[in-house]
Amino acid sequence: MLWIWGGFLALVVGLLALDLGVFHRNPHAVSAKEALGWTAFWIALSLVFNAGIYFLYEHHLFGIGEHIGHDVGGKEAALAYFTGYIIEKSLSLDNIFIIALIISYFHIPLKYQHRLLFWGVLGAIAMRGAMIAAGVSMIERFEWTIYLFGAILIGTAIKMLFSKNEEVHPERNPLVLLMRKFYPVTTKFDGPHFFVVEDGVRKLTPMALAIVVIESADLLFAVDSVPAVIAVTHDPFLVFTSNVFAILGLRSLYFALAAIMGKFHYLKASLVLMLLFIGVKMLLANTYHIPIGLSLGVISLILGAGIVASLIWSKQHPEADAHEEDAGAYSK
Repeated sequence: MLWIWGGFLALVVGLLALDLGVFHRNPHAVSAKEALGWTAFWIALSLVFNAGIYFLYEHHLFGIGEHIGHDVGGKEAALAYFTGYIIEKSLSLDNIFIIALIISYFHIPLKYQHRLLFWGVLGAIAMRGAMIAAGVSMIERFEWTIYLFGAILIGTAIKMLFSKNEEVHPERNPLVLLMRKFYPVTTKFDGPHFFVVEDGVRKLTPMALAIVVIESADLLFAVDSVPAVIAVTHDPFLVFTSNVFAILGLRSLYFALAAIMGKFHYLKASLVLMLLFIGVKMLLANTYHIPIGLSLGVISLILGAGIVASLIWSKQHPEADAHEEDAGAYSK
């Protein structure tokens, strides 16, 4: 298993190095066309990796699939990975709006936004890894914690259902307040750097404060998404890899969708239903096992219905969408 984990982490580091060191070496504003291209690339890569998951688990290479109490075949593993990927990707759609508000608050120039989100992805991967390890370990040692995770998801769904508009107050963020207390802060940018020297004093730039707020927001996102994927499988490798590939594509998805997120009027309703379903699935885990294939079908149906309903609503209310696009210039 160490070879598998090491190989995957090496793959992720290599992809990120190519992304930042080659394809985005020179900071520039990411166009919608470029963002859509990268979004397609990351989705395609995640599907190719899913084929690799099938091969690894089908043949139990390096003992993978034999470490969680029963043998997991290629089909079951591939379904679990793909379902986890869909869940994480769907929840990240709602997070795009929050990220856009944070970027707008700190007035991050377009050409530096990709670099900011790059470092955000690194932090997110590290936090997800720690939370996944802790979550899986808790369920394996204390079986009752699966009910706790289920209750968290249902509570999140109810809270999301009754919340009006998403609000972000970076100035109230405890970490930002702590940084401002112990470190000088400037409103000036020094390219994509997190520090700048002014009058001989080393100060934090808005880039540094923005990354802190984004990372703290992602920590809250993970509280929902990690238990949701653990509800599908307790295999830490499948949970981690599905999370990571969804996160890797979040940057390009942000540039492709941030300005038109207002069009997805029924996205929140879909996410509420999805979280409720997964929460109930966890609460029933020890009395009735919902097959992974059925879970994938239900989740896909819920999300598909939300997308179709949003498209129909947008077609019937073009004037509202025009207003949303004007108001949605926050990412610019």
